[in-house]
Amino acid sequence: MLHSSAHGMKLRKPLSERFKDRAAIVTGGASGIGRAVVEELCREGASVAFVDLSESGGALAESLSQAGHDVLFFRGDVADQEFCRASVSTALQCFGRIDYVVNNAFSFLSKGLDVTREDWKRTFQVGPEAFALLAQLTADCMRAQGGGAIVNVSSISAFIAQPHRWTYNAAKGAVHTLTKCMALDLAPYGIRVNSVSPGWIWTQEVDKAAAGDRARWEPVWGQYHMLERCGEPVEVAAAILFLLSDDASFITGADLPVDGGYQSLGSEGIGKSSKFAGSH
Repeated sequence: MLHSSAHGMKLRKPLSERFKDRAAIVTGGASGIGRAVVEELCREGASVAFVDLSESGGALAESLSQAGHDVLFFRGDVADQEFCRASVSTALQCFGRIDYVVNNAFSFLSKGLDVTREDWKRTFQVGPEAFALLAQLTADCMRAQGGGAIVNVSSISAFIAQPHRWTYNAAKGAVHTLTKCMALDLAPYGIRVNSVSPGWIWTQEVDKAAAGDRARWEPVWGQYHMLERCGEPVEVAAAILFLLSDDASFITGADLPVDGGYQSLGSEGIGKSSKFAGSH
């Protein structure tokens, strides 16, 4: 079931097989958006290799395997190029193909005036550098198969200023521009490259910031969005799977906001306190 705090429960559509006989690599797949992507790809028939720093990925992989899905888990750091190479190589050996890459792992390192050189290195190595490396490592395989698709997870933070966010926002901005450049260079390979930019999604990080009190904090953070709520990881996953699928066959170099209207909302907010609210 898909939880919507503002509108009750929504039924998910019946299982499809859009990704049957296809294989994907997902980074940061043990929790949050990445986990939702892994689960939804499996649900729709894909073989999935995912990487994460957290050992919790092992339990997820075991659970999915017991349910009959073809899953590999590699625990490690995407800033480690040799780890990335080994993971891609093993996935290719096991699956025989790589059709999709979802670059999701990122360092939520939020620094401003206090930023250090090491902070910058870490943010970019885990972020746009790793995104580019995964594309490099899989491009030839995808080309040999006749094409593929890559989705990079960006953020609303790529487009706006936020306090004490030099590192994170700059790196997400780099992802946004990198996506367009990758799309151009990989188009002759038959590889489409797009990004998604989530708004406030109720992940472990957001729940941690709320000290586990969603009832209190979602109305506060929800007011930044036209839909007056935070998103669910599976809602972002659904957008990512659309961009990977053949349904998006003529979409490349694009960014899809999955933000409940965050980017389109003006400084007046949702307008309920305005004397012009409801006027036309």
